[in-house]
Amino acid sequence: MIEKQTVYLDRNEYNYGPAPEVEKVLRNFDPDKLCFYTRIYDEGKKSILSDYIAELYNIPEKQVILGYGGEDILKQVVHYFLSGGQKQKTLLIPKFSWWYYKSIADEVNGRTIFYPLFEDGNTFKYDIQSIRETVEREKPEIVLIASPNNPTGNSLSKEELHEILSFIPRETAIVIDEAYASFSNKDTSYIKPLIEEFPNLLIIRTLSKFYGLPGLRLGFAFIGKNLSSFLNYSTKYLGYNRLSEEIGIAVLKANDYYQNVADLMAEDRETYMREIGALEGFKVYHSEANFILVKYPISLKSQLQNAFKAKDLIIKFMNEEDINTHMRITLGTQKQNRLVIDTIKEVVSTPS
Repeated sequence: MIEKQTVYLDRNEYNYGPAPEVEKVLRNFDPDKLCFYTRIYDEGKKSILSDYIAELYNIPEKQVILGYGGEDILKQVVHYFLSGGQKQKTLLIPKFSWWYYKSIADEVNGRTIFYPLFEDGNTFKYDIQSIRETVEREKPEIVLIASPNNPTGNSLSKEELHEILSFIPRETAIVIDEAYASFSNKDTSYIKPLIEEFPNLLIIRTLSKFYGLPGLRLGFAFIGKNLSSFLNYSTKYLGYNRLSEEIGIAVLKANDYYQNVADLMAEDRETYMREIGALEGFKVYHSEANFILVKYPISLKSQLQNAFKAKDLIIKFMNEEDINTHMRITLGTQKQNRLVIDTIKEVVSTPS
């Protein structure tokens, strides 16, 4: 009897294997390195990884932060700017966004204000005028922008992003969560000019999504000079995990492998749009990430859940207000994506 294997398509994880370079690092890593701290801080640098990232992005190493995943940097920055003092401090986040943003603000009794996204055809968009009005009214300590945004999958253009950054006061910290950015844009040359023009800006990236290593727990960020106090707070005096550093460098060098997988995912996004979008009552939204958002007839919810369960497919059904008739589906392998599509079609074609 062949044992079924559960396919997890609910947390935007990676169902393709890692690049061969990862195995090479693990096979050849010298365990004696773990007996000593890194010595690169003797050069005034945090890590061989931050040094490599600085070179890759043409940004000074002093403006590169490392973390235990992008999640860790997010948590640090929100706690840092919202903690302390008599005033309850404010974080602005998109209405439809990762639940964790509000959760980490709640941990320090922060105040979370949502600014709207609106549906426009088969995508969502940021309401830039509403963001401006909310910033002026609430005077937040942090404005958080996600591009691409989870769960809606939409991105900001360079022009839209610049417009938003331009009206946010310099005393307000701006955090851009770019966990999924490599799926939407291969060009990273915009990052350096942005952090130079907007010294109150922090741009967070991760190796969990495009580079498919959520289990490695490794993220990085680029920080503007006005946030140097947070840089000092975040930096680890004795360095970082030396095995993780070498794996991180290896995957960043293996960009072609991961871009090939991203291209396969792009093909499957189009397949979802074409085949599921054609079903009555369904709507597939344009996504620039490794997931898609699908609106479905709520009357089919139980049938869909049961059908996915029968095939050991774990899909995220959204339950947030105004988006509770949607499911977010992580893009797996092409075989897995075909199974999901066919399962949805079977439910639709089966009389209730």
